[in-house]
Amino acid sequence: MKLTRYEQETIVNYNAGEQTATLYTRDKAVMRKLDTFVADFPDTYKLTGQDKVSKTYSFPKSHVSYRKPRKLSEEQREQARERMKNINGI
Repeated sequence: MKLTRYEQETIVNYNAGEQTATLYTRDKAVMRKLDTFVADFPDTYKLTGQDKVSKTYSFPKSHVSYRKPRKLSEEQREQARERMKNINGI
């Protein structure tokens, strides 16, 4: 079954009264990443349900994070550009 980009959703649910978060996803990239976490950290990440196109996971809500956008100066941008040129051999 081929899903459109709109149908490849990911939803994270948690509340103040519980210590766990629930993540529902239909995005294959997110599933691969979380399947790796389930395999590597079975005490922390759990696969709680799945069907043909989606999976549901649970994990501590302390693993959900919010970050402000990173701001780079022009000098930092240029240094990163030069590092990538060196890595790519250009």
